[in-house]
Amino acid sequence: MKPDQQKYKDPQDTEKYSNRLIHEKSPYLLQHARNPVDWFPWGDEPFVRAEQENKPVFLSIGYATCHWCHVMAHESFEDTAIATILNTHFICIKVDREERPDIDSVYMSVCQMMTGKGGWPLTVFLTPEKKPFFAGTYLPKENRFGMTGLSDLLHRIIQVWQEKHVDILRSADEIAAALHQEQEPSHDNIPDISFLTAGYEELVLRFDAEYGGFGSAPKFPAPHTLLFLLRFWKRTGNERALAMVKKTLHAMRGGGIYDQLGGGFHRYSTDAQWLVPHFEKMLYDQALLVMAYTEAYQATRNPDFKKTAEDIILYVFFSLTSPEGAFFSAEDADSAGGEGAFYLWTTKEIEKILGKEDTIIAARVFGITPAGNYQETGSGPEQNILTCKKSIAEAASSTGISKAYIEIKLASIRAMLFDARKYRSRPALDDKILTDWNGLFIAALALAARAFGNEHYLSAARRAMQFIITRMRAPDGSLLHRYREGEPAIPAFGDDYAFTIKALIELFESTFDAGYLATAIELNTWFAAHFHDKARGGFFTTSDSAEILLVKKKEIYDGAIPSCNSIAFENLVRLAHLTGDAVYEQQAFELSRTFAAPVIQSPSAHTWFLCALDSAIGPVHDVVIVGERDGKDTKSMINRLREQYLPHALIVFKQFNDDNPLLTRLAPFTQDLNSPGGKATAYVCCGQACAVPVTDLHQLLNILGCPSQLPASLGK
Repeated sequence: MKPDQQKYKDPQDTEKYSNRLIHEKSPYLLQHARNPVDWFPWGDEPFVRAEQENKPVFLSIGYATCHWCHVMAHESFEDTAIATILNTHFICIKVDREERPDIDSVYMSVCQMMTGKGGWPLTVFLTPEKKPFFAGTYLPKENRFGMTGLSDLLHRIIQVWQEKHVDILRSADEIAAALHQEQEPSHDNIPDISFLTAGYEELVLRFDAEYGGFGSAPKFPAPHTLLFLLRFWKRTGNERALAMVKKTLHAMRGGGIYDQLGGGFHRYSTDAQWLVPHFEKMLYDQALLVMAYTEAYQATRNPDFKKTAEDIILYVFFSLTSPEGAFFSAEDADSAGGEGAFYLWTTKEIEKILGKEDTIIAARVFGITPAGNYQETGSGPEQNILTCKKSIAEAASSTGISKAYIEIKLASIRAMLFDARKYRSRPALDDKILTDWNGLFIAALALAARAFGNEHYLSAARRAMQFIITRMRAPDGSLLHRYREGEPAIPAFGDDYAFTIKALIELFESTFDAGYLATAIELNTWFAAHFHDKARGGFFTTSDSAEILLVKKKEIYDGAIPSCNSIAFENLVRLAHLTGDAVYEQQAFELSRTFAAPVIQSPSAHTWFLCALDSAIGPVHDVVIVGERDGKDTKSMINRLREQYLPHALIVFKQFNDDNPLLTRLAPFTQDLNSPGGKATAYVCCGQACAVPVTDLHQLLNILGCPSQLPASLGK
């Protein structure tokens, strides 16, 4: 944590109220520990109380960096009149969705089923049996512009609970039954290449040709959609798929959704132009966007994509890295001055820092105007979100200043504004460490490390993984979900296993350390034993020993974060190729059939699943390189392969004349491979056929479908 960064703390003892949340570790729950509302954390006690007192349960779910959660808290949960109603007539429960994604997933499904939409804060009314009968999101305190106010809603719920109690119970039973029906799988379809084409065609229809991205406002980055389109382009040569990726990545990088000074992306854009974001910065967004920009760089060699990935990583290293080397969860949207205040600028502020001459350049490059481009309630006049939609060449042309001079000046302008911003009140830091989100960022770091040849990234990824596999484990070897202030807690969910296994596989490919592959297999074995639905297929969100909620969910929708089952599908495909064990391939096939029906109904909502399916269909090239680890020819062969965009190639390295019993045990097919004369030799198998071993790099690239002529920049 940096000196200018504040983390969420327990409220001061001098404040008037305290409730049971004061004893929690969750930053979100601690934000509500001094509310006059008599909050309970999730557990048995509140539901027992609700049954004994015949009261409905008021369930409120959110997270620490959620702007509208803050708004609802200030309007309603800090209001003594609202608190009196809640405390008298309801049992009130607060849940941190990031600590308990299982609870959030169940009741978010209810909200989407009942209202057609979802989001946070999530507001749900339950019976003492945990069955929902009303669900919504943000509610103002009083009725406003057609929105029902919380005060009015509470009085209505009280009346209905008293006068039509039987109707409420019947409705709750019907909702619970519908939730169970929603979970029923189908094995009628066998996913094939038509699923990929259908996903592409849906995305073409939704693509915003003017601003990039998909759909209209609000607009989310959806990096796994871009990863799928890159794979579709690689498979088919469809240039439109690649063009959609490039347009979107450039537009996001130039928009206000990207922090033009400090790096890192905000959560989403409230408009179609990527201008005005919700300003919170989430670790999982940084991870997925690093993957998208890194793979786009491999595919196009566009240096802007590489620079963006590097700047995101630098932001995480600077702002979201714990002293132990793991990664914190998020930075808030709000700070002193309101939402986004940390990131906003007036022309006068800019001129005071830069002077008139540099302000002219900054205004051209960052789209700064005296009138401002951000007019939100409470933001003050003439506020600007920095954007960077003009290239340096365009800025040079519009100012009459040389491109070389602007490049030099722009670096100093960024540095001066970044330094000036340090003196502002920084958004609060959510300093809990989540296993699943760390898994995603470790995976992204490992990918970027090998794509860019950056050993620092690899060291950081290894250090973070060491934290996860040593500090986030229970005595029985299972994973834990959350760590904060020295305390690991909460049994892990499906995402924790799937994402950590993915990270371990990425680390194995980046280091060739068989220990990572062994740990991936170990965790995958545990995951399969305790999360797999042996009757119907797929993986549950929770383990076989977890608390039983209304329904045991199996997520497949790839929303802001890919689903556990989509990542597990990819992991099984990769483990099959890395180990040569066909059991993994059969498991992947069965999983794909389990979810074929919802995927084909809306393929563009399942783009990580489509990425995994793309690999499962193949053909995948299994490459084993045998040679001297530090040999020039070995390094050259490995590095050149890593610079290419090869989503359908998995590379294993075996040290010449070195018996590695762990690698041999995990990947028996490597046992008899050797390197004649100690020269780096590549063994390539694809499908059911293996090519003649090659020692020539150009021959190897041709086998893998890469251009035979290497770019000059890669020939060094």
